[in-house]
Amino acid sequence: MHQNSKVYIAGHRGMVGSAIVRKLEAAGFTNIITRRSSELDLRNQLAVQDFFEQEKPEYVFLAAAKVGGIQANNIYRAEFLYDNLMIEANIIHAAYKTGVEKLMFLGSSCIYPKLAPQPLKEDYLLTGELEPTNEPYAIAKIAGIKLCEAYRDQYGCNFISVMPTNLYGYNDNYDLQNSHVLPALIRKFHEAKENGDASVTVWGTGSPKREFLFADDLADACYFLMENYNEKELVNVGTGEDISIKELALLVKEITEFEGDLEFDTSKPDGTPRKLMDVSKLNSLGFKYSTSLREGIALAYEDFKNKIVEI
Repeated sequence: MHQNSKVYIAGHRGMVGSAIVRKLEAAGFTNIITRRSSELDLRNQLAVQDFFEQEKPEYVFLAAAKVGGIQANNIYRAEFLYDNLMIEANIIHAAYKTGVEKLMFLGSSCIYPKLAPQPLKEDYLLTGELEPTNEPYAIAKIAGIKLCEAYRDQYGCNFISVMPTNLYGYNDNYDLQNSHVLPALIRKFHEAKENGDASVTVWGTGSPKREFLFADDLADACYFLMENYNEKELVNVGTGEDISIKELALLVKEITEFEGDLEFDTSKPDGTPRKLMDVSKLNSLGFKYSTSLREGIALAYEDFKNKIVEI
């Protein structure tokens, strides 16, 4: 890629896509192509094909997806499977048809089997059953990886796949019904502080461990891999370090300056005890994350406070 390359970012308004846009702009790229969903329905094969033929992007970051928390994943199972299959299939096929030089597909750590050993290595894919609650989303993401592999095998396309760990950062989703654990904690503690509440209750025992990556660090990794990685095998992107939900809650409590108590509702489920990515492959290629969790949460909290009027 060079600064004049035509780069299409699918999903540019999401947390990941917007971080990639910021990264490319900072690197001096001047030919970034984006479309809002109201302008281009990525589930529409003809519309996507026409868009690619008209714009002829040279590089594609496929960060568009229908996403949501456990509840949404479980209720809208057909939509999560159909929408995500259509989005990725349409973009990957159009990229092949119009001669895109290189495409990066962004997956999710939920592609790995529910009971896979920790930390999660790339070759654990399809070695066991998935977590049932978000199986439709995971199946769609696995299909995207396999599409990239198949188009490489059959047509020689330079299509690569990356699997990010849990992400947080600017433009995160703070909706308490379907947000992920870290943005939900930020909002909970902030509102408790504003309301003068005596305590904040967190689901479960606080013992499960999770890994978190600042979305701008993911964007750095995506840029690095787009420049340096051209292999068939997927690449995990994470920190390789995890933290218990209790430690995380205490960190958010400190950053939001909530003075009350922290309580755990042990009648609520904990979920998977641990989900840690093995990032030795990424590290061996020469990339390591740079934003500490404390620093990242502080940045995310500032972003949340700036956007609070919109929520």
